[in-house]
Amino acid sequence: MRKYITPFMAAAVIFSAALYAAVSFGVMAPSKSAEAAVPANQTKTGKLEIIATIFPQYDFARAIAGDRANVTMLVRPGAEIHSFEPTPRDIISIRNSGVFIYIGGESDAWVEEILESVDTSGKKIVRLMDYVNTVDEEVVEGMQPEDEEEEEEEAKDEHIWTSPKNAILLIGAIAEKLSEADPANADYYKANAKSYIAGISEVDGEFKALVNGAKRKVIVLGERFPFRYFADEYGLDYRAAFPGCSTESDASAATMAYLVRMVRDEKIPVVYTLELSNGNIARAIAEQTGAEVLTLHSCHNLTKADFESGETYLSLMKKNVPVLRKGLY
Repeated sequence: MRKYITPFMAAAVIFSAALYAAVSFGVMAPSKSAEAAVPANQTKTGKLEIIATIFPQYDFARAIAGDRANVTMLVRPGAEIHSFEPTPRDIISIRNSGVFIYIGGESDAWVEEILESVDTSGKKIVRLMDYVNTVDEEVVEGMQPEDEEEEEEEAKDEHIWTSPKNAILLIGAIAEKLSEADPANADYYKANAKSYIAGISEVDGEFKALVNGAKRKVIVLGERFPFRYFADEYGLDYRAAFPGCSTESDASAATMAYLVRMVRDEKIPVVYTLELSNGNIARAIAEQTGAEVLTLHSCHNLTKADFESGETYLSLMKKNVPVLRKGLY
C-alpha cells in the first residue's frame, strides 16, 4: 500500500501549526479547556505524557509506564489502521507529548509530515522500525498484488511486532526512551519492561515448540498477510489473499481458485482470518474445502470490547497458540 498525504491531513497539519504559532507567540491565548485537554510534556500531576499511534506500542508503553505516566493511543479501538487520518486535536496531542512512539512504515507517512511541522526538540521520538531488522513486503504464489498504476520500489514490511523476538527489542527501546525522558522513574520502567519481556519470552518458547513438532509448516489466510516477521521467526510458509498492507478486500477469481485448490490438495484444516475482519474470503474458502475458520490475532488493533476488557499484546499472542496448533496439526 502506498499511503499519501491527503488534503484533509495537510489541512490538519496547517491548522495545528497555525494554532501552535498563535498560542506560542501570544496572538491567541489557550483556553482553559484546551489547557486541561492537551497538557504539555507532563500533566498537572507531573506524569510523563506518552502518545503511541497504534495498539502494539501503546500496550508496550502502558506495561512499562504503569501508573507513573499517562499513555494515549491515537488510533481508536476498532478503527482501520491503514486509512487513519489524524485530527487537529491528535496533532496537538503529538506536539504536547513528552514521548511519541510510532512504527515508521508507509502507513505512517502522515507522521513524518506532522513531525516536520512541529518542534520536536523537547521530546523523545521513537521510530520503532529503527530498532529491528526489516524485510521487504512480499507477494507470494497465488497472492493478489496491489493494483498500482505505476511500478514503485518495494516497501518495507511494517508489521514488525508480530515476531515476539522483535517485540522484546521494541519493549527494550521504549523502556530506554521513557527512562531518558523521566530519569526519576527509570528503575521502575526497566523493571516493568523486564517483567513483560519474561512473559513474551515464555510465549515465544510455546510457539517454537509448537512449530517444531508440527505436522505441517504452512498457514493460509483469507486476508492480507501481516505475519511476515512471525512466519520468518518460526520457519513457517504461508499463502494469503493479499500482501500485508493491501487495501484490497475482494479477491480475484484466480486468487480464490489458488487458495481453494491449495487448502483442498494439502488437506489444510484451518483458514485464518484477522481481527476486525468480516471474514468473507476465509468463509468462502472454507465452504468449498470443509476447513475451519479461526481468527489469528496480528495485534494491529483490537475491538472496543477487547480493549475495555484489558486484552494485551501478550494475552492475544497466548490466544494464538492453540489457534495456530489447530492449523498445523
